[in-house]
Amino acid sequence: MKKIILYTASLLVFMACDTSIKPIQYGRDQCDYCSMGIVQKTHSAQLVTSKGKQRKFDAIECMVNYIEKDSQSLKDANLWVANYTAPGQMIPAKEASYLISKNLPSPMGAYLTAFKNEADALKTKKQLEGSIHHWGELPEAIKKDVYSK
Repeated sequence: MKKIILYTASLLVFMACDTSIKPIQYGRDQCDYCSMGIVQKTHSAQLVTSKGKQRKFDAIECMVNYIEKDSQSLKDANLWVANYTAPGQMIPAKEASYLISKNLPSPMGAYLTAFKNEADALKTKKQLEGSIHHWGELPEAIKKDVYSK
């Protein structure tokens, strides 16, 4: 009986700290930053804390702003963004390339879109103009390119 209790407790602890990404329920889930419904598979984002807490966002800029408010406790979080060229596919945020283009709107108005690689971002930039960025540059780039105008 003790083994069953120990096994069950261990399983519950393991499940509680599951840091894998869970699918976004488009049309049902709400953004953890702005509370809007998450409907666009091309601009969504997700954060999973080291304790397994899921945070979902309707736009990449919402996740960036959410992290800015609490960057210290979220420094070890797994960050994911939607790949614009494969809607619904989530890619690691820190490895993605980003395009800020006034010709490609995002849900919250930062015109911020993620791509799996820089070649895809450059290809879209060539068609729609804009500026290419990497993860660490986003907070300042959003403020400079969008909110300052």
